[in-house]
Amino acid sequence: MQIYNLEFSEEEVREAVAAGRLLSMEMEFSRVCNFRCSYCYVDEKIECRNELSRQEIKDVILQAKAMGARKIIILGGEPSIYPHLVEMIRFIGKEGLKIEMFTNGSGIDKDLAAVLAEEKVRIALKLNSRKEHIQDQLAGKKGAFQIIDKALASLKEAGYPSQNLFLAISTVICRQNIKELPAMWQWLREENIEPFFEVITPQAHALKNSWLHVDPRELKDLFTELSTIDQEKFDRNWEPQPPLVGNRCMRHQVSCLVTAIGEVMPCVGVTIPLDNIRSNRLAVILKNSEVINNLKNYRMTIKGPCRVCEKAAECYGCRGAAYQLTGDYLASDPTCWRLL
Repeated sequence: MQIYNLEFSEEEVREAVAAGRLLSMEMEFSRVCNFRCSYCYVDEKIECRNELSRQEIKDVILQAKAMGARKIIILGGEPSIYPHLVEMIRFIGKEGLKIEMFTNGSGIDKDLAAVLAEEKVRIALKLNSRKEHIQDQLAGKKGAFQIIDKALASLKEAGYPSQNLFLAISTVICRQNIKELPAMWQWLREENIEPFFEVITPQAHALKNSWLHVDPRELKDLFTELSTIDQEKFDRNWEPQPPLVGNRCMRHQVSCLVTAIGEVMPCVGVTIPLDNIRSNRLAVILKNSEVINNLKNYRMTIKGPCRVCEKAAECYGCRGAAYQLTGDYLASDPTCWRLL
């Protein structure tokens, strides 16, 4: 079974951990965004002072490559409106690295879609509902649904999805969309688009907007229903397990996040700055980080029910949820239905 962003096998993850290597790195080029999503992990996105220069971004990408990274995952802010996106994509591609980009589609027109296709960028387009008023509500922007719909059309015109052009729809599970998600899942499968459904990490905006909340029991029912759809209609077999539908996230074994101001963190949920790439090399930061070493050695360091769970060999819940809700990144995941 593949884990972490659908690509890496368990064997690849084990080998990378043993060698102290990365398989990927998540990267923010900028935190500027034109949406105000009710669940976003970023508190303020209008502007961000002291953001990394293009040269600094390129340098840390080369550092990640030297550590074995094979893929750069572009986050935001909104990367499609970042003014130097094409330059960065061309640079990453020239270095022989795969590229994955999470985007709301705002800047994806015919021309940008063509560049993305040429560089074989793996796209995760954010769409939380096929109902226009719900999508706009969740995005905090009137017209968001139309923006995303036009981006999807441009991507399809450029050849997405296909064997060489991976396209996913990134969807957060919340109170407003949970009833439509089984139909949406089936629609995406029929369109050969990968559904990337995930439980919201309770932080920043999502923590403030309690109206998004879905009970763990409801999550279990949804995951089970989606698993049944996959098994009966698409001959895909997987066991329901949070926080990602049909997938497992153990990103802290082989990845990290570099923010737009150079802070190195375990991921967008475990918001503990380990150091800054302006102060130290990435390899030094990760090697010397107690947090990273504890997460890699999770079988010995994780606490509570998660440590003795029957799935402990292959899962450690959502470390982001644990950290945001308890203040302890090694605590058991309070959002997991197995703790009920």
